[in-house]
Amino acid sequence: MEGNEVFLTKEGYKELQDRLAYLKSEGRVDVANKIAVARSFGDISENSEYDAAREEEAQLEQEIAIIENQLRNAKIISKMKVDEDVINIGATVEVLDLQWKDKFSFKIMGSYDSDPSKGLISNESPIGKALMGKKVGDEVCVETPDPNDNDMKVKILSIKY
Repeated sequence: MEGNEVFLTKEGYKELQDRLAYLKSEGRVDVANKIAVARSFGDISENSEYDAAREEEAQLEQEIAIIENQLRNAKIISKMKVDEDVINIGATVEVLDLQWKDKFSFKIMGSYDSDPSKGLISNESPIGKALMGKKVGDEVCVETPDPNDNDMKVKILSIKY
């Protein structure tokens, strides 16, 4: 993931900063305390509490590294820089499924801000990738993750920012 742009809203960037600050302070202190308690039980070679605490420490440090990388590569989504005739991050898109004739709408976000249950689709998802840079009226083929499933074909009905 090193070097890849991470698209975030201002709110998403702030949430990542807050999470990082928490992990580096309280999170590290909490894990250090768990390791100290586990060490006090004696022989660490057969101490499952110690092993669990060390695993938690490794996961915490990995999350810190991931967040630091995301913040380092963050690109804040700004309405001012967007060509409103094409789909980009921040666009609310309405499409028509050409096979099933169903209309659906969603907003394309950066991967950190996405939440499919709320209609916020990542620009890195199959449909997000396929739609980026397209215009109203374009018909787009979206590759589905299932190799046994047919690809999805959609027509772009509207783009709103």
